[in-house]
This record gives sequence, C-alpha cells and structure tokens, in this order.
Amino acid sequence: MSTVYGINHAKNTNRSKYPAVRKITIATRASQLALWQAYHIKGRIEATFTDVQVELNEITSMGDKILDKPLALVGGKGHFTKELEDEMLSGNADIAVHSLKDVPTYIPEGLELVAITERQDQSDLYLSHKYATLAELPNGAVVGTTSLRRRMQILAKRPDLTVKDLRGNVNTRLRKLAEGQYDAIILAYIGLARLDLIKDVPYSQKLDFMIPPMGQAALGIEIVSDNELAHEIAMTLNHEPSFLCTEQERDFVAAIEAGCSAPVAVNATIDGDTMHIVAMIGYPDGTHILREELSAPLAESSGLGKSLAAKMIEQGAVELLVEAEKIAFKSEMPQRL
Repeated sequence: MSTVYGINHAKNTNRSKYPAVRKITIATRASQLALWQAYHIKGRIEATFTDVQVELNEITSMGDKILDKPLALVGGKGHFTKELEDEMLSGNADIAVHSLKDVPTYIPEGLELVAITERQDQSDLYLSHKYATLAELPNGAVVGTTSLRRRMQILAKRPDLTVKDLRGNVNTRLRKLAEGQYDAIILAYIGLARLDLIKDVPYSQKLDFMIPPMGQAALGIEIVSDNELAHEIAMTLNHEPSFLCTEQERDFVAAIEAGCSAPVAVNATIDGDTMHIVAMIGYPDGTHILREELSAPLAESSGLGKSLAAKMIEQGAVELLVEAEKIAFKSEMPQRL
C-alpha cells in the first residue's frame, strides 16, 4: 500500500538476526551538496553500526541534467528524487538521502519516508558582489532564484526588482553571480554553510522575513519498505521534533495539492509545549498574497497542517495556486485576476 503524505513512523520492534557482515547502499544525487549529505549520513551510520558496510550509489538526476528551463516547468523538484527511488525499487539501493524540501508528498508503493534528521538553520540567504543588503539594491536590480516561493516573497517586499531564473549547481550559481549576470542571488543558507562557500561572496544577509519551504534544512531518509536493516538504521537518524514539524508542513502541502515548486511557503516550529505553523501562498509576481497561521498544544498538534490548509482553502487557496502556476515564468505577469 502506498504511503501518502510521505511519512510512515511505525516502529518495528520484532527484528530478525542479521549475518555478521551487513551492507547498506545509499542512493544519492551526484551533486556536491547531495554528496556532502550522503557522506554525512554514511558517517553517522558507520559510527553507530560498526558491523555495517555502507556504499554510495551516485546518480545524476533529471533535475540536475535539465538546466535550460525553469525547474517548475520541467516537473518540479520531483526530478531530484525519482531516479533515486527507481534505484531502490530496482534493488540497487536500500536507502535514499534527500533534501526533504525536494521530496514530493506522495511516496511510491514499496518505499517509505521513515526518518527526518535534525533540522538546521532554515534561512534564505541574500548574496551579492555589489550591494550589502536587499534594501540597498537599486530599482530594477536583477535578482536570481529558481524558487517561485522566493520570487513571490522578494517581489512582495520589493516589487521594483527584476527576478530572473537561476539554474545549475551551487558553484555554477555563485559563478554566475561573480560574473555579473545577477546583481544578487538568493540561496538556502544551510547548503552554502555545509560547503563553506559563504566566505567567497563579499556580501551576505539572512532574509528573516522569508518563510521557508516545506522541509527546508532537514534530510529525509527514504527506505525500501520491507528492508528491516534499513528501517533500524533510519530510526537511529530520526529527530522527533523535526519529524513532528515537517510532518505538519507536508500535510499542509498535500492538503492544498501543491507541487514542490509551487509558490508556497510553510513552516512549523515548536516553542515549549506549543506548535506553531505559518503559511503563505500567492502569485510569483508578489501579488494576491494569502498568509495565515495557527497554533496548538504540542500534544494536540497532529492535525495542525491540515487545519491550516482547510482555513486557507476556504479563502480560495486552491484556485489561487492554479492561477499562480499558470502565470509562472510568463514574460508579463498579470497584476490582477
């Protein structure tokens, strides 16, 4: 049976005995950041399971190959996960390590997303060789980003800017910035921090006003459903607070039926005994913004994401997203319906 909305957190305590030498193969994208993530998980597994041999199966995903079109127009971020899932379903890997923000809310039959690593800094980061802050950008300055979510929030704050698509791996994007193709670009802080690349850009600024996407700054551990060793290993990687928060974010996105690349921002956090979730959707040009938030006691928070989605659906969220995705990346975006 398929795991819909992406997460199956059931624990199997009835484990069979394993042979003396055990092996786990991790499917990973071949990009620099994805490999950092895969080797990080490999190291954690080997530190905990000294009798397990861990190998990597490196795959160049379709999302890494198609660089001449906006990501949202070639199937969204699902292109970053499909090939890894195919490798697992074909028996060539036991575990896949994903940037959770790239994982669609539907998981194929035979696979399960069972663990979420501890979430790190979720900030979006402004980078420039010319201007110290976003506020200092002159009218008409060119800002690069692949994300419709970022485009929406940047233009809602600075409608005078020109936002253009930015594809390629992290180093390619930084090179384009250095070459002057953009006055500034927006990337995820955590990826740059993991690769120690922030120091190479003269100006950087965390954009605290930006709401992150579903799952930002956490890793999702997907496994083959009937693989008991993979399940045992994955559960040692799980961080419960991050699991609970990202589960609500994924429930929200699934309920409003938004793709991974849609102009949707959603973030759940835990403060003491309370969970809080905030979401924003709108047109990629920064207009028609709908923003809502909800809170609940942590013990009663299991349906918080769906409740927020229902609240926004009543206000026309689904229809708004349909129109938003229609106008995405058109040369002239309508200012009104």
